[in-house]
This record gives sequence, C-alpha cells and structure tokens, in this order.
Amino acid sequence: MKDIKSYVALGDSFTEGLNDHDGPDRFRGWADRLAGHIDAVQPGLRYANLAIRGKLLRQVAEEQVPCAVEMAPDLVTFSAGGNDMLRPGADPDVIASLYLDCVRRLRAAGSEVVVFTGFDPKQRGMNGRGGDGRWRGKVATLNLHIRSIADRYDLKVVDLWSMSVLSHDGAWHEDRLHLTSEGHRRLSLAIAEILGVPVEGDWRSPWPKNPRKSWQESTREDLYWARNYFLPWVERRIKGQSSGDGRLPKRPELDLL
Repeated sequence: MKDIKSYVALGDSFTEGLNDHDGPDRFRGWADRLAGHIDAVQPGLRYANLAIRGKLLRQVAEEQVPCAVEMAPDLVTFSAGGNDMLRPGADPDVIASLYLDCVRRLRAAGSEVVVFTGFDPKQRGMNGRGGDGRWRGKVATLNLHIRSIADRYDLKVVDLWSMSVLSHDGAWHEDRLHLTSEGHRRLSLAIAEILGVPVEGDWRSPWPKNPRKSWQESTREDLYWARNYFLPWVERRIKGQSSGDGRLPKRPELDLL
C-alpha cells in the first residue's frame, strides 16, 4: 500500500456514517472505520471527515472541497451527488459536470482520490423496490460518467453497483437509504482492499439467508417506512429544509485518531 499520512472524507450522510451509531446522534461509518484500518498499519494517520447529511453536490463543492484542497491530504474519498439524484428532474449530465470540477481541484492539490459509483436502486436492501426504470437508468448514466472521470484522472473506483453482497437486507437500515453498522463494516473492508490496506475479515462473507416475508409483513414494513421516513423527507422538501441544516462536520480538522 502507498504511504498514507493524512486522509479527508467528503460527502453527505453516506460518508458521515448514518446509521452506524457511535453515541447519541453521532455516527461512525465506513470512513471512520477505514481511517482505523489505515492507522492500524501506518500509525499516526491524521484524519478529517467533513461530510454532512443532506448535502447536495453543489454544497459539497462549495463548502467541503475547498477545505480539502487547502489540507492537501494524501488521500481523499469523495462521494456526492446521491441527494441530487433523489430530486425530481435530476440530470446526471449536469451533476457529472460539477463532479468533474471537484475531482479536478482535488487532484490538482496532489491528493489520491477514491470515488464511488451509485448503488443499483433495484438491489439495495429494498427487496427490488428500487424505484422505476427511469431513475435506475439515471443512476447508471451517472455511474458511466464517474467511471469516465476516474479513467481521465487516474482515480480508484469503489463500484457499489456491482457489490451484490451489499444488496442483502442486513446491509440496509430500515430507512432503506443508509447502511447498517455491518454494511459500513463490510464497505470499509472493501475500500481497504482497493487501497491495498491489510485488514482482518472478508467483506464478501456470506450473510445469513433472508427469511421469507409474507405479503402482510412486507405491507406493514412499507407503511411503517412511508410514515416514518418517506413522508418526513417529502415534508422537508416542501419546506426547503435539509436534515443537515445547522450541522457542522464531525471531524473538521486533520487530527490523530
């Protein structure tokens, strides 16, 4: 593995670590876990996590990328655009243009950059309820853009779309949007593998078999999800609010673990 003395994580709730709880209203997540893996083999890692839930790509570009450029870390993980894709009328071509500019600035600062494709909406812990084909097609289009950008700027890619092990229900929180602690753990191991960081454990280990759910159970789960997660999300959109409003990064400065 390359010598990594500093690492900055950029993004939204995915990188902040929801719902890998690490105390009241505090989350660990795959990025914190990855930092731990790196520090275990190269002690003294300085780590910052600037990710904040609810952020759109434009906000990440304006608020987080300049900070990362100034820090000029050895490693940056950059995952953004997922919240943009959830908005009606999302245009993956427009998103990709801004994404490219972020990558260009990060690479110009001398950082190695790791990027992520989007999960396949049809698979991710939702029993196939991943939205209509148009949305899936938009995610696939953005993924092609991300791979093209990665080829152009020599980036490492975490291909979430193809990680079928993360399609298991056990990888996904009941909100159907964020990983569980075990999902975050496995993802951190997968990224460590891509970076050549030695770790214990295999992210591909088989899951327990999913229990077969009755129609009634699935319907109850759908109603619970709609009431507790989907409707509050819609209400925030109507009010122009975000789950990240007023929040600060959990690790705003490069510091030892």
